[in-house]
Amino acid sequence: MLSFRVKNGKLKATSRPLPKLRQGWALVRVRLAGICNTDVELLHGYYDFRGVPGHEFVGTVEQLRGASTAKKNKWLRRRVCGEINISCRALGRRPICGFCRRGLKTHCAHRTVLGIIAHPGAYAEYLTLPLENLHIVPDGLSDEQAVFVEPLAAACEILDQVNVKEFRSAAVLGDGKLAQLIARVLRTAIPRVGMYGKNENKLALARRAGIQTKRVRGDASDLKRIAENFRLVVEAAGSPSGLALAQHIAEPRGTLVLKSTFHGAASAETWPIVVKEITVVGSRCGPFGKAIALLQSGKLDPTPLVARTFPLLHAPAAIRFARRPGVLKVLLKQ
Repeated sequence: MLSFRVKNGKLKATSRPLPKLRQGWALVRVRLAGICNTDVELLHGYYDFRGVPGHEFVGTVEQLRGASTAKKNKWLRRRVCGEINISCRALGRRPICGFCRRGLKTHCAHRTVLGIIAHPGAYAEYLTLPLENLHIVPDGLSDEQAVFVEPLAAACEILDQVNVKEFRSAAVLGDGKLAQLIARVLRTAIPRVGMYGKNENKLALARRAGIQTKRVRGDASDLKRIAENFRLVVEAAGSPSGLALAQHIAEPRGTLVLKSTFHGAASAETWPIVVKEITVVGSRCGPFGKAIALLQSGKLDPTPLVARTFPLLHAPAAIRFARRPGVLKVLLKQ
């Protein structure tokens, strides 16, 4: 099968045999894969990654190993998306770790992560995942909608971590792919959501979704230019400057949710967290069921974020295009 590996900061095409299946695992033919900011950061050295990237996908189950007839009837030839964290139990490790015993599979002490940590990802014709990680895509959703389930679930995680009923307004820092989804998710639960970003075209896209926007420069001058404060701030700028600005606009006793992941360190003073007694919440993966239900409800349509779709064979060109300023979601299609 064709796949693309990260080598010396670039994507290189490789041909390799189909992956072997563990007991309880599925072979999935990838239909669409999404290019995420994390994938770009992997090329820059994030996690010292050297494998096949890609963790946003929709695909078709082609094979199962160790599944009952009932499970085969349920899953084979069905479109699926998949949770990316692979835990102790699925990896066959015994005894399972303390986090898994507490139900915190996404924090498994021995986990691998699709396309990020020690497990080949979706920039390939096929991938493997445990059956327990898969979710059937409803017939009413298109592939272009379903490929957003993983990042949309990450946005929905905020609704599980924070009681949004306590807030009448919220600010999202950043105007990129994840920030756009977060703002849309918050907009379904909070009356007023504001987005602070640098790209006018991206901000215009957010405004069409009912989100208030303000353009910023992404440097220290923003600390003087922004006077408004919020009880709930989500930092999804994907840059070191976002943390300082997030602390600046958070109200005393406010909540700051951190979503950015990037290669490198963020230099920021922490005294505002102490002085303003800000609650800081780290936020990563989220509930697939809620994301799928939100797509089915019609309250949120992520497809306007798609800038362009490339064939898998042109994955290096797709990555180069995704790096261009102003570009949002880029997809790879089989």
